[in-house]
Amino acid sequence: MEYEIRFYFAKEKKDTIIERLNEISTLQNIGRFYEKTTQYNSTLEGNNFYSKEIDGRYRVRITRGKNNSKCMLSWKRRLPDTTFEKINKEEEIECRINPDDYENFIYITENILKMERVESYERYRNNYSNEVVEIAVDEYPFGLALEIEAKTNDNPEKVIDFYMKKLGLKYEDSYRLSWDDKYEELCKEQGISSTKDVLFDAKEMPEIQ
Repeated sequence: MEYEIRFYFAKEKKDTIIERLNEISTLQNIGRFYEKTTQYNSTLEGNNFYSKEIDGRYRVRITRGKNNSKCMLSWKRRLPDTTFEKINKEEEIECRINPDDYENFIYITENILKMERVESYERYRNNYSNEVVEIAVDEYPFGLALEIEAKTNDNPEKVIDFYMKKLGLKYEDSYRLSWDDKYEELCKEQGISSTKDVLFDAKEMPEIQ
């Protein structure tokens, strides 16, 4: 079980958010990493990951930093009762992949397993953590996301509440859905055609105001 809460901000808020995080003495700055995530759907009849009944994401992610790289296969699914609480409760299962095998894994997923490639996105992730919490500031092509995730099952709501107060955040300002929902929402609001690949070099991109 994963307990988290997410907020979105305009790009110009980055320095202010990072400054606040750096002032919290209980957090360690892990660094800034480039990530590219590709998401797939099942081609089996009645097994649509994007349906309301399943509401899950099958993701392959490559992460690259100055000194190391990693690759992860993950399954993430919103639980039906998540909207009844202040924070998101989600099912998450992760498997590590050797980064050197990233291209081969993508090839097998698309050409052998014949999974449907749905979308991809790039971001830069700024990580802060300690033994009970992980806080990420994600730089997407369309804006910033701040995510607070409890790393413990011992009063996770209390952990998240503590760091929300440290950062001056309010529950009513949180966003319950995924990055792709936010992106599609922005495209509709700003009259921009959405694309399956949300990348930094895209010709046209909506922005959080």
